[in-house]
Amino acid sequence: MEQTSKLLHQWLQESLLNRIIVNTKDESVLVFIPEGKFTMGDSQDDDNPKHEVFLSGYWIGMYCITNAQYAKFIQATGYYPLQHKALCNPSIDKTGKTVGNPLHPITCIGWEDAKAYAKWANCQLPTEAQWEKAARGPQGLLYPWGNSWNSRHCQCNRHNRNNNNKTCLVYDYPTGVSGYGTYNQSGNVWEWCADWYDSEYYRSSNSKQVVENPQGPDAGSYRVIRGGSSLYNEPGYFRTTYRYWHDPGYRRNSVGFRLVCRLG
Repeated sequence: MEQTSKLLHQWLQESLLNRIIVNTKDESVLVFIPEGKFTMGDSQDDDNPKHEVFLSGYWIGMYCITNAQYAKFIQATGYYPLQHKALCNPSIDKTGKTVGNPLHPITCIGWEDAKAYAKWANCQLPTEAQWEKAARGPQGLLYPWGNSWNSRHCQCNRHNRNNNNKTCLVYDYPTGVSGYGTYNQSGNVWEWCADWYDSEYYRSSNSKQVVENPQGPDAGSYRVIRGGSSLYNEPGYFRTTYRYWHDPGYRRNSVGFRLVCRLG
């Protein structure tokens, strides 16, 4: 009990040091992730071996980019992602009118579509390391909310008989928020990361040295996606360390993104 109280006190102190800003270009709410080391990976699957990574400080989206935000981008730029109606149901029409719920995450966009938005917003897609550090929080947790999975109590939007595989509001599931204050880094939608994917990439890192600001492989065929989605129910997909991938042109109702910015 005493150890638990100490950890809670430490977490509260670190939370109070957190800073929040708003990107005036697209109104994204961003939380600050301080510079420092964290352990990346948990030695399962291809997130093996776990290794120490140092990241400079950065701001990351508290939420995924919403339909309303992406609609604003379309209206401002005329950019409209190529969408395959047979494979997904677009939530925004070509005029930038929001068809789906404006506060659900934008989906049916490929990696280039996410990157184009990020550039317009004066931001970037998160590197795989930046995404994972934010999800794991100051304590380096296996899930954003802790190290255990509760099969009866949903702390993320996963497949069950109630959600019909649908996305939820970007600020839903407050009990699943990470220690840094990010929402839905487990569940709801997969999220595009900046990195090329390589199943052997962690093995190429020297686990005895601290890797600084890794950018991923120099080239590849697939891009990293993280976080799981509402289509899954197996706990492994929702680990903060779990790595997955898709062709950059992959567009489905289950893939979105959030931003990383270097502001202030």
